[in-house]
Amino acid sequence: MSNADIRGRFVWHELMTTDTKAASAFYPKVTAWRTQPWDKDPSYTLWLSAKGPFGGVRMLPDAARAQGPSWLAYIGTPGVDAAVQHAQKLGARVSMGATDIPDTGRMAVLTDPQGAPFALFSAAAGSGAGSGGGAGPSEFSWHELTTTDVEGAKRFYGELFGWQEVNKHDMGPMGTYHLIGFAGAPQASIGMYQSPADKPMPTRWMCYANVTDIDKSATAAKSGGGKVIHGPMEVPGGTWIAHCIDPQGAAFAVHAEKRVAAAAPAAQPPKPAASVASPPKSPPPKPAAPPSKPASPPTLNPPASTAAPMLKPSAPKPAATPVASTPAPSPKPAAPPPAPAVKKAPAKKAPAKAAKKVGKKKASKKKAAAKKRPHKKAKAAKKKVRRSPAKRKSATKRGKTARGRASTGGLAAARRVAVRQARSLLRRLRGKKHR
Repeated sequence: MSNADIRGRFVWHELMTTDTKAASAFYPKVTAWRTQPWDKDPSYTLWLSAKGPFGGVRMLPDAARAQGPSWLAYIGTPGVDAAVQHAQKLGARVSMGATDIPDTGRMAVLTDPQGAPFALFSAAAGSGAGSGGGAGPSEFSWHELTTTDVEGAKRFYGELFGWQEVNKHDMGPMGTYHLIGFAGAPQASIGMYQSPADKPMPTRWMCYANVTDIDKSATAAKSGGGKVIHGPMEVPGGTWIAHCIDPQGAAFAVHAEKRVAAAAPAAQPPKPAASVASPPKSPPPKPAAPPSKPASPPTLNPPASTAAPMLKPSAPKPAATPVASTPAPSPKPAAPPPAPAVKKAPAKKAPAKAAKKVGKKKASKKKAAAKKRPHKKAKAAKKKVRRSPAKRKSATKRGKTARGRASTGGLAAARRVAVRQARSLLRRLRGKKHR
């Protein structure tokens, strides 16, 4: 890529930190980056992707100690010196004047009129430097400016690099999110928004690293000693973001085209068939539920053209019908021990069992009758209690007459017996006299 082609494009990303070794170990866990010492200066470590180097990490300069660890974005320009002069006329301040990098190019560090730091870079002829920084895998895919004057920032960068607004998005109470594209490019890759007056935010550029798994990257940031201050969350267009802070305090963000957790799980192998002649029948796996959208308004708003649709799970292929084969003979189980012979009961015991059953039935009937007796007595007692005084008097009278009758009848019977005995005695006496 020539210097004319890199005008206004982000070509390099540099981390200025207080611990380069710790940073070199932290970021490869969050992203898929690799590190390598720079052959021209071993104290400078390069960030590498599959396409090659796209950034570096170095110790925080003394002049930037007050600012703290941060990421510095380099924007390409055909001539650094001319760009510095133009930026000063537009209201920018120079933090580090134009400086040559041996066999690499020329650079300068500035702050825009609102105070956001950025760098200028122009590659040396034949060096090939400054060609990275695209939206490829493991590189940076989005850049976002938080400023106190978004209209002034649009004018400044538009005149310096030819940027132009291609769209805007209403974020409600947070204001308007402006989508910016490079000169001659209708596709937006830059976002700008104004810091809320009630909740002021630092004026700075936020660099978004492109990752494949947003949840995995956020978890790695936490486990590596960093913080996740916002997200993971879905933004308009279907992409996902998360705002993080590394262990040394530098702010950065990660950006994924889709959420891996929302994709369908891999098809599980079918269960073995119970019969050799018939193939297994297993239903296709159900796709996972899509993630719910966050309630809070997003910060990053990539264009709809860059959004990747959620992948639809493919149905698993049916299992092939297994060929019938003669199964190998299985070993014969050991013979079980012989069961003990059962003695038959004599025929005489059958009547005894029947007699026992009859006895049990009689006993149960007696028990039932015994249970009923107390109830009968209780009912009779209740009847006696319920009798009126008139009935009681009639009952006593009847009792007296009955006793009277019984007494008179008894005397008559006694008289008859006595007469009979007397008669028999006379007969015997008469018989003795005749003799």
